[in-house]
Amino acid sequence: MKNTYLTSYLPLFSILLFSLTFSVYGVGVFVDVFKKIGVYPGMREFLSDIQLKLAILILLMVAFFMVFAALKLIAETINGVSMLFFATDSDGQLYNLVRTGSMIYFIGGLVSVVSLKSFLGLFIIFALSSIAYFIYFVYKISPSLSKWGIFGVVSLQVFSWSSLFLTIFFVFLKLYNGVMASLPIMSKVKL
Repeated sequence: MKNTYLTSYLPLFSILLFSLTFSVYGVGVFVDVFKKIGVYPGMREFLSDIQLKLAILILLMVAFFMVFAALKLIAETINGVSMLFFATDSDGQLYNLVRTGSMIYFIGGLVSVVSLKSFLGLFIIFALSSIAYFIYFVYKISPSLSKWGIFGVVSLQVFSWSSLFLTIFFVFLKLYNGVMASLPIMSKVKL
């Protein structure tokens, strides 16, 4: 007996696994930063070392959970829009076919545990999981698409994600430049 809801919990576990692994890495980074700026000893007056690291871990997990949940929501929306525009299926059978692709992210989340000390490793594992899911998605829906439909799905996905990430990149770049320009020491530095 095959139940279509058997893998319905995997997206939540995938988000939790990726959030945990990125947060564990982030705890080390934040502790190092707090030590370098001299805040860590003051924080240790209120909390023990374990309590402080656990508090940072929980805060980072909440932040990463929100980021990954938002990315999942955006991905589901983009996938749904691409199937709406380009797929000939109107019964929702394609949606049920691609739901098992959440296993890819779950496996990626499990694999990310081996790269807790490297942000680049964590990022590469997440990016490879996303690329593998995209290939799986296109492969599963391709029987109900024409060649132009496949081209349209791929183009819509690439355009949507690149627009999103470029917008975020330029906003952060503008914010960084604004902060650096507002620092008084930067006006005295001759470049």
